[in-house]
Amino acid sequence: RRNSPRRGPDPKPDRLLAPKLMGHDTRLTVGLHGVGLLGPGIAAWPQVLELMRAGQGPALAATLLPTPMRLPGAERRRAGAAIKVALAVADEAVLQAGADPQFLATVFTASNGEGANCHNLCETLASLDRAVSPTRFTNSVHNAAAGYWHIAVTSRAASTSLCGYDTSFGAGLLEAVTQVATTHEAVLLVATDTPYPEPLNAKRPVRDNFGLALLLTPPRMGGGLAQLHCSLRGAPHEAPATHCRHAGFETLRRWLPAAAGLALLEAVAEFARPLTRALTRPPARPLTNPLTHPAAARREQRVVVDCPPALQLHIDVTPPC
Repeated sequence: RRNSPRRGPDPKPDRLLAPKLMGHDTRLTVGLHGVGLLGPGIAAWPQVLELMRAGQGPALAATLLPTPMRLPGAERRRAGAAIKVALAVADEAVLQAGADPQFLATVFTASNGEGANCHNLCETLASLDRAVSPTRFTNSVHNAAAGYWHIAVTSRAASTSLCGYDTSFGAGLLEAVTQVATTHEAVLLVATDTPYPEPLNAKRPVRDNFGLALLLTPPRMGGGLAQLHCSLRGAPHEAPATHCRHAGFETLRRWLPAAAGLALLEAVAEFARPLTRALTRPPARPLTNPLTHPAAARREQRVVVDCPPALQLHIDVTPPC
């Protein structure tokens, strides 16, 4: 759902994806300037970057949900797990890039939405008193996290919220890359998962809360962590979705749909280096990340991410310009 109109052409997949992304010879290139991460045993991207460089995995433990301090007190009290996860990783990615979130278009993608809230609504509707809490109803819509984020940062930029079941991360990445290519503006991608209580968990098991955010930019911005060269492929597939190299990260990738992005971040970790340009308006001083280093002379890394319906994104990750 779009929360506000966008300048320039409307990036509808049926009009733009086929000519721009399908096939082996056409690629869309975006820069990656910021990453946010939160999940089982994961507190932030710098921690994961160090683990990936050392060939280690996370010590899996229950996800610790931070309080969304950006929100006013009333909204903070109403925020559920999906909103807390989304705002935490979005904040981290924006801060790392030095971007002004007020001007950023966003893409929010989730395989489920707010599991605990859905469970509570089902319980209420199955009871004698079927009066639904207005707050729970508000938080039940799929773009609730996007709405809370745009309220928190006072943004009227365009926002898209979508779902692609187990391929929700790929669907969100495809949408975000296409928007960057068609609008020539930065886009914040936020992918999240939250678990259901029983009995819904037995039908749709999601092990824990998880969030991943990517701040994607036009290639002309330069700098950042890496460049992503994306092309869309249909069936028959040349290769399966890329697995994570370390068993700990691969476990998360198999448990949580949003964690499909961890395989991409393993490739990014090969090339990450200090940021050379901030994205604020007006221009700010360059932001340097002390946990990134100049890229060595390595070949590009190919990552395959599943997308709906039966499509794949082939992403060649290269050092930033």
